[in-house]
Amino acid sequence: MEESSASDDKPRILLMGLRRSGKSSIQKMSPNETLFLESTNKISKDDISSSSFVNFQIWDFPGQMDFFDPTFDSEMIFKGTGALIFVTDAQDDYVEALGRLHLTVSRAYKVNPDINFEVFIHKVDGLSDDHKIETQRDILQRANDDLADASLERVHLSFYLTSIYDHSIFESFSKVVQKLIPQLPTLENLLNIFISHSGIEKAFLFDVVSKVYITTDSSPVDRQSYELCCDMIDVVIDFSCIYGLTDAGSGCAYDKESLAIIRLNNTTVLYLKEVTKFLALICILREESFERKGR
Repeated sequence: MEESSASDDKPRILLMGLRRSGKSSIQKMSPNETLFLESTNKISKDDISSSSFVNFQIWDFPGQMDFFDPTFDSEMIFKGTGALIFVTDAQDDYVEALGRLHLTVSRAYKVNPDINFEVFIHKVDGLSDDHKIETQRDILQRANDDLADASLERVHLSFYLTSIYDHSIFESFSKVVQKLIPQLPTLENLLNIFISHSGIEKAFLFDVVSKVYITTDSSPVDRQSYELCCDMIDVVIDFSCIYGLTDAGSGCAYDKESLAIIRLNNTTVLYLKEVTKFLALICILREESFERKGR
């Protein structure tokens, strides 16, 4: 009973959308793990407790979920929800998906106006850059028009272009999770102070398990820098698993001794340092700044 109660207190993220839209593959976040995924036929609940900051539940709903079914308890499902992610397939006709999105958002908003509504325009890897932008613009316009027609102008939808074949899904999920972290302003302020008193250009606080970045400083995040940090985490974890364990194979590959420096051929330096057993600080700086270390 105590475990169930504690689990219910965690922020809840709902994954919704039509069948075959890619909801379950988002949780896997690895193309190799999605090849033989079957359609979700019942609500799937995953408890994410990879760190003290990333601590929430993900509920994956089947695409054929009927909101008008008497067994569908909207009050129970939406009341404790922090974020609702609606997944649309960018490579399919999304008219039906937009209808389901409107029904889902309007139903959830009546129960819990504090929910963060996030729309993942998924499977964009097969589209050209111009087609991606046009698709996002069209979906945004139609979805907001539907809300305006229903006098729901107060509802704010956030839109993200995502794919499991690049780092966009990690970056988008990071932004969703950040909204559920009450300590976010304090953490961002600490990183701002940190980089203002050093030669560091950009700093991230990463959850090494999920590669979700908990926070970063207030300067804009560019996709290339984020992808470099994700790749660095993979390199560090892989090397640590090979060389960081004892002869008996015991111990933890990622621990308080974990530290890595990668020098790129454009005078950029990547610096990773363990913060806790789940978190890593990754800094991006110029080589000349790295050479001037504090004493």
